[in-house]
Amino acid sequence: MTIPVLDFCQPAAAPVFLNFRSEAVRPVCFAIVYWDGPGDTLYAFGDRRDAVASRDMLLERLGSIPAIPTALDQIVQKFGSSQVAEITGRTRRIIRREDGDTIDRFAVESRPGSANIDETRAFMDDEKPILIFSEAGGTGRSYHADLGVKNQRLRLHNLLEAGWRADVAIQGLGRSHRTNQAQQPRFRMVATNVKAERRFLSTIARRLDTLGAITRGQRQTGGQGMFRSEDNLESQYARDALRQFYKLVHAGGIDGCSLEKFEAITGLSLTAQEGGLKDELPPIHTFLNRMLALTIAMQNLLFDAFEQLLAARIEGAIATGVYDKGLETLTADRMTVKNRQLIYTHPVTGAQSHLLTIERMDRNRPMLLADALSLAARDPHAVLMINGKSGRPAVQVPTRSVMLDDGSIQPRVALIRPMAEIRFEMRQLEETNWEAAGEQDFSAAWETEVANLAEFSVSTMHVVSGLLLPIWKLLPQDYCRVYRLQTDEGERIVGRLVSPDGLTRLCRNFGLDKTEVVIDADVWQSLLAGSSVVALAGNMTLRRVRVMNDYRVELNGFTDGMRDRLRSFGLFSEMIAWKVRFFIPTSEEGPAILARLIEQHRIIDVAGRG
Repeated sequence: MTIPVLDFCQPAAAPVFLNFRSEAVRPVCFAIVYWDGPGDTLYAFGDRRDAVASRDMLLERLGSIPAIPTALDQIVQKFGSSQVAEITGRTRRIIRREDGDTIDRFAVESRPGSANIDETRAFMDDEKPILIFSEAGGTGRSYHADLGVKNQRLRLHNLLEAGWRADVAIQGLGRSHRTNQAQQPRFRMVATNVKAERRFLSTIARRLDTLGAITRGQRQTGGQGMFRSEDNLESQYARDALRQFYKLVHAGGIDGCSLEKFEAITGLSLTAQEGGLKDELPPIHTFLNRMLALTIAMQNLLFDAFEQLLAARIEGAIATGVYDKGLETLTADRMTVKNRQLIYTHPVTGAQSHLLTIERMDRNRPMLLADALSLAARDPHAVLMINGKSGRPAVQVPTRSVMLDDGSIQPRVALIRPMAEIRFEMRQLEETNWEAAGEQDFSAAWETEVANLAEFSVSTMHVVSGLLLPIWKLLPQDYCRVYRLQTDEGERIVGRLVSPDGLTRLCRNFGLDKTEVVIDADVWQSLLAGSSVVALAGNMTLRRVRVMNDYRVELNGFTDGMRDRLRSFGLFSEMIAWKVRFFIPTSEEGPAILARLIEQHRIIDVAGRG
């Protein structure tokens, strides 16, 4: 085989690599052409035998890999057509012959037009325990545990492919969850551990949110609670995290993937002509699409960095109370309206707005000691802990680390308590009183705390319901969260939740008496959180202070003659810097002691701490 003679019109600054394919000879011929200037020699090289051998070896390996059946074929061939009812648009399929032979034999089966009707009947009559349906069977049929059919068993609805169309996905989800059913289905999302697969979940999650917002005025109704808000990778939090991710890549902050390598494997350009980061960066959907073309290891590397940035932004928004989940539903064992105050009446329509004081009761379901010890045994990095000051137990386990804006990783741990989970940065944990403990001491402390827990936890919340738009600007703007709940009397309430700190401002804006709506439990929680200062009759105040690296609730403004009375209420005193100071214990006795104090010295005001 000869190499064609090339005629160049202008010199090239670098070698030009050319590939020629001959019809007579199958191997690829590689030619390297150099141009030194007019009249110089053209250098060319022939076949690369090693490259040809590598290519042939790769083709042989690909040809020896068996074809992977689709999920539909795998299920039908695994369990057999006698066990699986298939409701799809297929007219032919490959099935495993069930003739009792030890050798698997497959055959092509033709399906008539009435096959879907027969398969539906077989499933509902309990002749076949498994049913698979595609878009062709996603409308016009019911697969729920109907009271009028024989098969009323629990439906385990596994969603293999959500698809791209939100309306079709809604139709499919509604086939197994309908009226007149013996029991509700259980939905399961099926996904692999390939990181880039989240690109498909993200798209359908966003479209379901949009469909729910358009059709029902609430975005969560689109997905029926199937998807979490974190599954939507096209949210504002994800866009902010992606921009920070690009900054890290550009600055070389991603170990294992330099800027040059990232741009080469993804085809995304991040660098401007002057060398800095571009102002217009690739959008999130382009980034997700390019991730699909990467190796699994590189997907994991890049997605781990991106997800850490995303988690840090979401957790930060949750901690500050600005994370928007849309309309949330509150559930509890009991909800009772304790007080209802009219705060606004529209002058034209007569519509009203009310401030509701709702008592919420939740059953305590602590983690048992056996579960705590099992958790510690499963994790080799788990540590049994006891707080040296309070005596409270916890199981320390590693949790998701947080990537800071500069690319550094902040390791964190979670303390699993009987009724809560607390997360600390490692450096923060070192400043606390938590210490490693033996299993015997840990078990005794855990059992004691669980035994002392009440059966129910009672809390109080304030909700503004009714007409909201005309008074929206008069409501506290630092806690704009809307909730839906149902009381024990069957009353359905949708309204704005008012934090204890914002209650003072709300009462001031609407001319309400603050003392009529303040609840002792709210006051105690706000004091523990350090978010408010409570003014009591007698020119006294309660606030959270830090003493000896520990938070306490301190009473200020008392007189010398009140010391014995305060001690009788349950307060304790300490001499600090030659001054007597009184504190309310932050233990379980704290709310009762506060109630006795308020009984004698009523609350004048609850103000937020600036």
